[in-house]
Amino acid sequence: MKISFVIITKNEEKRLEPCLQSIQEIADEIVVVDAYSQDETIRVAEKYKAKVFKRVWTNYSDQKNFANNQASFPWIFSIDADERLSPELEKELLELKERPSEPKESAFSVPRLAFYLGRWIRHSGWYPDRKIRLFRQKAARWVGDYVHERLEVEGQVGELQGHLYHFSYASLADHLERINLYSELGAKELYAQQKKCRWYHLVILP
Repeated sequence: MKISFVIITKNEEKRLEPCLQSIQEIADEIVVVDAYSQDETIRVAEKYKAKVFKRVWTNYSDQKNFANNQASFPWIFSIDADERLSPELEKELLELKERPSEPKESAFSVPRLAFYLGRWIRHSGWYPDRKIRLFRQKAARWVGDYVHERLEVEGQVGELQGHLYHFSYASLADHLERINLYSELGAKELYAQQKKCRWYHLVILP
């Protein structure tokens, strides 16, 4: 069982390297789809022998589906630039790879543990925040428009226990900047659906 690790990026030079360091030993292939970053993101990706593709940004689902299609292997682990594998999760993935036969499941979810303003968050709905990240390429597809993409899977979904670390926001300023971005994307999604954008949508959608 070989796994392609797939990442979409845009101006992620500061967060990408720790992510790539965490997967370099377990990944059979690293695929990076970059939305024409203006920083050193591509240089960092190439340092870790990633296959880099440039693509104009459309939305999260489109970018991720395009990235999946560039993978060489049937199993994909979708990881974000601000995430890292824990040693426990890396060990679980290695055990899966070393099985004599492939899993019967079509996908696996992982518990995501967020690091926010200097501490791990294990409450307030932030944990375990399970996400489907390991899946058969032909059995899954990202859906959604501008924001809040989700993975639709055909078949059984298993559970892994090792944590996927999520270094979500470097500071309060970074958090507010991300809220502004998601608010803008959420407004575009509502407009595309011909829905009115109320003030409370901008608060709830991020």
